[in-house]
Amino acid sequence: MITAIDLGLIYAIMALGVYLTFRILDFPDLTVDGSFTTGGAIAAISIVNGLDPWTATVLACLGGLIAGTITGLLHTKGNIDGLLAGILTMIGLYSINLRIMGSANVSLLRADTFFSGLREQKLLGTWVGPAILAVVAVVVLALIIWFLHTDLGLAMRGTGDSPEMIRSFGVSTDAQKILGLALSNGLVAIAGSMIAQYQGFADVGMGIGMIVAGLASVIIGQALIGRLTILRAASAVVLGSVLYRLVIQIALSAGLNPNDMKLISAVLVVLALVLPQWKVFHKVPAAFRRRPGVTDTAPSEAAEPDFEQPDFASKEER
Repeated sequence: MITAIDLGLIYAIMALGVYLTFRILDFPDLTVDGSFTTGGAIAAISIVNGLDPWTATVLACLGGLIAGTITGLLHTKGNIDGLLAGILTMIGLYSINLRIMGSANVSLLRADTFFSGLREQKLLGTWVGPAILAVVAVVVLALIIWFLHTDLGLAMRGTGDSPEMIRSFGVSTDAQKILGLALSNGLVAIAGSMIAQYQGFADVGMGIGMIVAGLASVIIGQALIGRLTILRAASAVVLGSVLYRLVIQIALSAGLNPNDMKLISAVLVVLALVLPQWKVFHKVPAAFRRRPGVTDTAPSEAAEPDFEQPDFASKEER
């Protein structure tokens, strides 16, 4: 279970990247499967060649930024459908990742990584690991929340919510999409580099299905606690990532074949999408989403906006 929490907190960084495209930009980006491996490949080959883990992770992030930028340019400047643009970049990254590593996998078992000290002191597998990784996840979460409340972040949120409106204010939606995709895949690559260092190797197939895992984290977390505000929505992604890994671990511990993990992931996403539509589950998330003094409305009227709503309290109440 501790290992599952460790992985959940690392994958939460990747899930936050998926959140930026999936929820903020409303963009179905499949570049994730390729950029995740790119991050792991760059970090692994850099560490093997003598670079320290911090520099290797920064280089991995740059690789993800470039990958996301390419997808953004294909979509905005090449007028290619967003889904197809992500697929094209993902396919191209497979060959690039092989070129980076020089082989199908790179071992880091004897290399100095972020987790080498914890392994040497036999702290990896204890609650020290989740405590440290929780701090990392919270820092990334705080940066995402801060960014989305800046003018640039508000413009990005407006681009995903109403492109026509935001263009009327003189904002370039193309630039916002490119920036959002670059930041998203940069976070995904950071997660890939950390996973490679955690498991002790980078593999060309390590990114397969990452988009499903990212979507599962976003959907599961937000189905539980809602997404009325950016703080709640982004925090739900981190919670969803940990819960997703715990469910996977429980399923494997129950005797399911590890080869069925991708199938389990797909089933979890389907359940997370379907169950909230059942009437019996409506009251549970509503308890988290409801504001004090506001009554429940019809489903069509209860759609949750991405922007925080202004406080209309009266002068006497203030």
